[in-house]
Amino acid sequence: MNKIILTSISIIFACNSIFGQTNDDKYAKDVKSVDAIINAYYDVVSGSCSEPWEFERDSYIHSKNAFITRIDENGKAKTHSLEAEYIPIGLSPKENFYEKELKRIVSKFGNIAQVWSAFEIRTDLKTESNIRGLNSVQLHYENGRWFIDSWTCEMESEKNNLVTEFLNKE
Repeated sequence: MNKIILTSISIIFACNSIFGQTNDDKYAKDVKSVDAIINAYYDVVSGSCSEPWEFERDSYIHSKNAFITRIDENGKAKTHSLEAEYIPIGLSPKENFYEKELKRIVSKFGNIAQVWSAFEIRTDLKTESNIRGLNSVQLHYENGRWFIDSWTCEMESEKNNLVTEFLNKE
C-alpha cells in the first residue's frame, strides 16, 4: 500500500513539474540577454509548415504593450499591436518560412537597448534568398529579464538598398 501511495505521489509531482511549468520556467533562457532574446525573436517566426505557431513564446519575449511598425516601399509607416500581428497569421495556413539573420549591431545604455538586425527570408533553409530587410528592435531590461518593446521593419527594394548598405557598414 505504501508503495502505491509513494508511486502515486511521485507521478503527481512528475506531472506537475512537466505540465505545471510556467512561462518563466519555459522561456527564461530566451530573455536572459539581448542576444538571447533576438535569437528567440527570429526563432519564433521561423519554421516549417508542420511546426505549430509559437504565439505563447512570442508573446512572452515582448512587453505587454509592444507594437510593430512596417515601412512600405514608399516610406509610409503602418503600426499595430502584437496581437493584431497574430490575426492574419492565425487565419492563414502555415507555410515554410525562415527569417535568417545576416548581421546584428547592438547598442546598450543602462536598461535599454537598440538592435539593428539585417535578415533574409527563405522558404527553404538551404536556399539563399534575395528577399531581405532590416529590423530596428527596441528593448528594455526589467525584473531580471529583457523585453522587446517595439520593432520596425523595412524591406529592401530596387529603390532602397538598405540591407546591402548595412552589411557593408562597419
